[in-house]
Amino acid sequence: MLFMKKEGEWLVAHLREKDDAIPIGNLLREEWKLPRKQVHLLFQHKEILLDGAPVAQHVAGKAGQEIRLRMCKPEPLGLDPASEAPEILYEDDHLLIVNKPVGLLLHPTERHHHVTLDHLVSGHFFRTGLEAKVRHVHRLDQDTSGVVLYAKHAWASALLDEMLRERTIKRTYVAYVSGQMSKERGKINEPIGKDRNHGTRRRVTPNGDPAITHYQVKERLQTATKVECQLETGRTHQIRVHFSHIGHPLLGDELYGGKRELIKRQALHAAVLTFVHPFGGEIIEVTAPLPLDLFHLEKKLR
Repeated sequence: MLFMKKEGEWLVAHLREKDDAIPIGNLLREEWKLPRKQVHLLFQHKEILLDGAPVAQHVAGKAGQEIRLRMCKPEPLGLDPASEAPEILYEDDHLLIVNKPVGLLLHPTERHHHVTLDHLVSGHFFRTGLEAKVRHVHRLDQDTSGVVLYAKHAWASALLDEMLRERTIKRTYVAYVSGQMSKERGKINEPIGKDRNHGTRRRVTPNGDPAITHYQVKERLQTATKVECQLETGRTHQIRVHFSHIGHPLLGDELYGGKRELIKRQALHAAVLTFVHPFGGEIIEVTAPLPLDLFHLEKKLR
């Protein structure tokens, strides 16, 4: 696994045995998964150094040599910094993981949206002196709480996007669904597409995109079931659509048939994020505590 540290505007690593004799251009594009356009610009501006000197694309390095890439040049935040601080669950030179509260949009969808999670992250970057674009790696619905992953530079964003496509970022959710689930664990494998009769709703449809949700019952409550879900795919409203389809809509999820007597939003929380760090190889596992409204819901249901 590649170990990369940040020094000012530069990312610094040492070539490994497996990198030996590979032309630097090929190494960056094919092995290290740096976007081709980014590689081209770095070479063009002589912002790739091998043992301190600019290097050409065709030059092959040797194990142990130091390589520097000027990947962290100042860039516009892209959003006005918010004064409110995000709840930070994990942070290093490459990544930021925060806990999204209920009711907060993740990113602006209209011009008048000036307070979203992205704005809070922009404020954190501003206050800590990081001049970087705000890049969320995945999304949560407005009324879903929990962990959200951000990349702090373009290379981290590219690698994490690839990991998301390859399904190596494990996302674990807690949901409270109506009624008693008949099985202790299972897999819902039903394609999801847009509902032609509703602007924001999704539905199970044969022509939809593949969607797979794994679930396990964690606790059987009086009129509901607490389930743990893992997404194999990441379709819009996936958990909400799937459980509604099998007759167990999430509590509070009025859009998909859930009752709002005990809670006024879908009872869904992104609880755990697990993945291998793209620049160090260590396993990162971050947990967002259950929010108060779900804690109180669980007490009512017991």
